Amino acid sequence: MNLHKGVVLSEGCDASVIIASRDNDAEKDAPDNVSLAGDGFDTVVRAKAEVEKKCPGVVSCADILAIAARDVVTMSSGPHWTVQLGRLDGLVSKAGNVAGKLPGPNMRVKDLAALFAKHNLTTLDMVALSGAHTVGFAHCTRFADRLYHHGVGDSDGASVDPSYNPAYARQLMDACPPGVGADIAVNMDPITPTAFDNAYYANLAGGLGLFTSDQALYSDGASQPAVRDFAKNQTRFFEAFKDAMVKLGSVGVKTGRHGEIRSDCTAFN
Repeated sequence: MNLHKGVVLSEGCDASVIIASRDNDAEKDAPDNVSLAGDGFDTVVRAKAEVEKKCPGVVSCADILAIAARDVVTMSSGPHWTVQLGRLDGLVSKAGNVAGKLPGPNMRVKDLAALFAKHNLTTLDMVALSGAHTVGFAHCTRFADRLYHHGVGDSDGASVDPSYNPAYARQLMDACPPGVGADIAVNMDPITPTAFDNAYYANLAGGLGLFTSDQALYSDGASQPAVRDFAKNQTRFFEAFKDAMVKLGSVGVKTGRHGEIRSDCTAFN
């Protein structure tokens, strides 16, 4: 699960991504959200059910989701920070509202920075938040174009993105053969996939960025200094990540009549 997506999605930090729909048209059903882990949603839903038993109608699903994002980082040997509380749950969850509002796997730094800037997040914030890719996984369909359709291609239509480390590209091709569906996923960080650390940034220097949007952070002069700094100094990465997550957690917060405290995280009241 991508942590920065888990906290803030198309409607902001309001747990809109947890809403379920019989018609598969809720926010969680959008193609950009296919890699969000179902067991992560289940954890938030179960936590909410337990909280409701003790203090019904007091704690929002949005707050629980923000706390869960923090705790999964801490439990994976990452940093700990104070989560600001008091959010309300959103009243809208539509798959059609997602496109263009989330960082895409093929985006370049200029476009990534512009997207984050809309939420008052700096390029440094963006680089730090991208470090969340040190844990979690991604489905093959999100990066297959870098393995089989980069550039003109050969007679078989296959051409590997030259910015990939060759050995890493072969590893990915073995895991994700041509035409594979969205049911196969690989670790975002091939070196320390279960540890929240700064290996993600060192990986980029070695051509081990899974997405174009990952590798671009190292090749672009606007972001490379921060990548190099975080690769050398995990403490500075952790501090920047904590600051950025606090800022991210205030994006699109709902108050007053624009939100509610759901009794069930998967459905509006």
